[in-house]
Amino acid sequence: MKKADYSILKYLTPYRVFNVLQLYISFMLTRILGKVIHLGKPMSLSIEPTTACNLACPECPSGLKQFTRNTGKLQLDFHKTMLSQVKSHVFYINYYFQGEPFLHPEFLTLIREGKKSKIYTSTSTNAHFISKEKAKEIVASGLDRLIISIDGLTQETYAQYRVNGQLTKVIEGSTFLVEAKKDLGSKTPHLVFQFLVVQPNEHEIPAVFSLAKELSIDEVRIKTAQLYDYKNGNPLMPENNEYSRYILGKNGEYQLKGEQGNHCWKMWSGSVFTWDGLVVPCCFDKDAQHVLGDLKENEFGQIWKGPRYRSFRKSVFSSRTQIDICQNCSEGTTVFSE
Repeated sequence: MKKADYSILKYLTPYRVFNVLQLYISFMLTRILGKVIHLGKPMSLSIEPTTACNLACPECPSGLKQFTRNTGKLQLDFHKTMLSQVKSHVFYINYYFQGEPFLHPEFLTLIREGKKSKIYTSTSTNAHFISKEKAKEIVASGLDRLIISIDGLTQETYAQYRVNGQLTKVIEGSTFLVEAKKDLGSKTPHLVFQFLVVQPNEHEIPAVFSLAKELSIDEVRIKTAQLYDYKNGNPLMPENNEYSRYILGKNGEYQLKGEQGNHCWKMWSGSVFTWDGLVVPCCFDKDAQHVLGDLKENEFGQIWKGPRYRSFRKSVFSSRTQIDICQNCSEGTTVFSE
């Protein structure tokens, strides 16, 4: 079930369109010529509101409290500084990296500031903190897209991955959001049920589509799971290989599906800001091990064109398989959306 969301198009100013063209053309020239050519600035960002999380999911360093970096929350003034440096070219911000965004006490203030800069705003949540009143505040904030993690249709299957979570809270919060949209006459946020397929819940895939239809959720996304320990198999790996990122190789070990060439569109199109201003290449660098700059020390424009970013892009195009965060990267693999 997929309901198209074309509202993002209204955020494409002439300059932003020109910037996207620069990014795409320079990326394609790099692939064709084998020499890094980089024009333009990122069209999208992930900004991390907080690293704190209420759950303990087994494949998440945030939930397992395994970060070497500090736990904290994004300060409002610092966020305004971030926006001032990117708003001319960025038209999409995912206010999520690690952690549960709604644990940030002023999270919706971040969303409202993003909207002031005429940017499409999105986030992802486990929906444990959405009361009836909070749902109305979310809708009123102007948030464009809200991804709700619902990785099981019974408490037993849900809790096997979303450890310490309560399915009833997810369904209740989702219901409140649908009601708030109707009450306020709003088409936003575009509500997405995201179902992360693991072995304990794969038999419930049909049920998530039925529930979404029953609740009037706009879209369902069936997503494959990133597993850290996968080479010798993993109890979370789905039995139906269609829903797995991994396939059994001739050497008897599991490997990532598809071919990982020496290229990565994300190194042209986007970037990630941690709550404390570190700039990292993408969402796979969860513990910020490849810091390309610090927004407390330099403006983003300097970092984006700086020596560390240039060096990392060059490494991706010469020896991507040697970069640790790229070895389990799903770029180019299948993410199901129906």
